[in-house]
Amino acid sequence: MKQRHRHKIVTVEPESIAEEIGMEPGDLLLSINGQEVQDVLDYHFLLHDEMLTVLFEKPDGEEWEVELEKEYDDDLGIGFEEGLMDGYQACRNKCMFCFIDQMPPGMRETLYFKDDDARLSFLQGNYITLTNMSEEDLDRIIRYKLSPINLSVHTTNPSLRCQMLHNRFAGNLLERIRRLAEAGIEMNSQVVLCKGYNDGAELDRTIADLSAFLPSLKSLSVVPVGLTKYREGLVKLEKFTKKEAMEVLIQIHGWQERLLAAQGTRFVFASDEWYMMAEHPIPPASYYEGYGQLENGVGMVRSLAEEVEQALPGIPSDGRSHHVSIATGVLAAPVIQKLAELVMQRFPGIQVTVYPIQNEFFGTSITVAGLLTAQDIIAQLSGKPLGKALLLPDVMLRDGEEVFLDDLTCADVEKALQTPVHIVKSDGESFIQAILLEKISL
Repeated sequence: MKQRHRHKIVTVEPESIAEEIGMEPGDLLLSINGQEVQDVLDYHFLLHDEMLTVLFEKPDGEEWEVELEKEYDDDLGIGFEEGLMDGYQACRNKCMFCFIDQMPPGMRETLYFKDDDARLSFLQGNYITLTNMSEEDLDRIIRYKLSPINLSVHTTNPSLRCQMLHNRFAGNLLERIRRLAEAGIEMNSQVVLCKGYNDGAELDRTIADLSAFLPSLKSLSVVPVGLTKYREGLVKLEKFTKKEAMEVLIQIHGWQERLLAAQGTRFVFASDEWYMMAEHPIPPASYYEGYGQLENGVGMVRSLAEEVEQALPGIPSDGRSHHVSIATGVLAAPVIQKLAELVMQRFPGIQVTVYPIQNEFFGTSITVAGLLTAQDIIAQLSGKPLGKALLLPDVMLRDGEEVFLDDLTCADVEKALQTPVHIVKSDGESFIQAILLEKISL
């Protein structure tokens, strides 16, 4: 007998529809309009109706069926025991470049979980490979018109994709993309570039194959593989050199020129890391066509610089005088230094010291700020002049919390360095406010 879906309600918002119809924490949601709710996708889809019949069960087993009328976009105002109202779909691949496989032992358990869940792609922007999706899963994406979906492609060569993902079912990607495109599903895509595997002619093939799905497949980002010091037993991969990074940029820029002329969009974009590795100037804001892949590290540097440069002239200069410090990754440190100098020019009494932090925890080849740990920050800043506050970018922390990858907290850093720590959001106004020691709401 098929198990009935029952979802425990843990929160009910005051003055919400749910409260009005008698829902309480501990109740179980059974169905909406006679249809069982499998997960969060069913829930949101079924709510998009103005007339609802909601069936839920009280803790004593009594079932309540309530008919209600609401606005199309209104939510019931309830929260569930599990965010997806179902278990997370784990990744079935063994990608040669997977960062999780390169982490040291002994970290918190959640850091080792690999998700590959289409629902998270739609809700949170996660990238998925489509390798663990059944035909029913694809049908649901199409039926519910879930857009955009973010795809981890890496290569469109079927045999190479099977090799890189270590999954013999990974080669049917283009067929699945075609099916989604024909159904009007918008997509974005990414390639993690590995030297000697999916670069060069293989990257040309991937860009050509994917650009054929424009405009449904809206963009492609190319990011360099991240390599930690914990790769024993894994496929041997090498870091791109400065010269090779420039060659990747030249290749991508060539495609952009052709696609812009033929399709009206550059389509494929290099992440900021390529420009910084190649010591090549970051393109202007207009180049990024609205920053569609900002969360994937495409245009973040330009966006931050533009925001700082636009905000500064509107802030009256005054005689305030103090010293603050900023800790960031080795790769971004020169950029942060230049932006800090702009603020110091506007406020001559302020001194900003930018400290590039070497990543000893994961290995010095990891140079981005988002993978720095508190212990590296503490070790490298102990005894250094930090001023009135140490500023740290929010990308270093677990989302919504003040916890670093090594489970130390901001309070731990403050105690060790005897300096207040201020967490700064990744936008220009917050950057300036932090340096000026003005209140920031995170």
